[in-house]
Amino acid sequence: MKTPWWFLHRTPLAYALVPVSWIYYGLSRVVYAMRSWRAQVSRRPVICVGNIFAGGVGKTPIVREIAQFLDAPVVMRGYKKSARTGNAGDEALMLSSAGLQVHTGHRRANVILLNRQKTSVPIVMDDGFQNPTIKKHISILVFDARLGYGNGFLLPAGPLREGRRAMRRADAVIVIRSDRPHPGFELPTDIPVFYATNRTVVPDMGGRPIAAFAGIGYPKKFFDAAGATYRRAFADHYQYTDADIERLRAWAARHGAGLLTTEKDWMRLPPAAQRDIPYAPLETVIEPAFFDWLQERLNAHTQTHR
Repeated sequence: MKTPWWFLHRTPLAYALVPVSWIYYGLSRVVYAMRSWRAQVSRRPVICVGNIFAGGVGKTPIVREIAQFLDAPVVMRGYKKSARTGNAGDEALMLSSAGLQVHTGHRRANVILLNRQKTSVPIVMDDGFQNPTIKKHISILVFDARLGYGNGFLLPAGPLREGRRAMRRADAVIVIRSDRPHPGFELPTDIPVFYATNRTVVPDMGGRPIAAFAGIGYPKKFFDAAGATYRRAFADHYQYTDADIERLRAWAARHGAGLLTTEKDWMRLPPAAQRDIPYAPLETVIEPAFFDWLQERLNAHTQTHR
């Protein structure tokens, strides 16, 4: 589905959905409590990279940077699996293409499986901050400064899975910088906050205007970063068909433009389309202080469990 338009603004519809969000949150707390009793305690440190904002914050590139730094495996759900993405999901395929060991499916089962290996290398868990069935040794929340907390409401009135008080369970926050931060985006003062910078690398389009298309949480961020003249948004994790590609080619041709998409979307294109439709990779750089902090936390964990 496409990200609801009211998630970033306090519209009358958002206010009308607030009572529903209270019911949603109450039920989610009941489920959380029921699942907490069977938490799996991992021998290897589990680093959870999650969020309280539902999608679109740029969490997967952060996971990639942390896993590459630690040379660690990643466990994740593998959302929207399909035969085209090797039944792993576009995010999992993107991480795998970076040379990482990725385990998709039931996260708890994968953590149990990885604990059988005779190594103390940490496990990086993509998402799962709201999953109590796995004990996290380090929890990191990711935010995009441009999106902030959205309209500040809980699902479905807004984009928040939990209220801001949930940040008390986190050990650190990583904020992706923006030159246009969302109004009212205030950071916690009682836990470490680190910063990351994203850069969209646009390939040479031969002087043609860019006709960009994307099926991600907040495609406008990509369109703006790529300098797209023509823009077409699809539902998040959209599975492109041959017919879609033909329509996109005709659309770009009418404007004398070149097609461009995100790396995540490119993973979901038909093989023939992947050969001649380029993508703009997203380069993410996390400030060095974060990795110093992370290594200190892991060293402390090792000393405690010797």
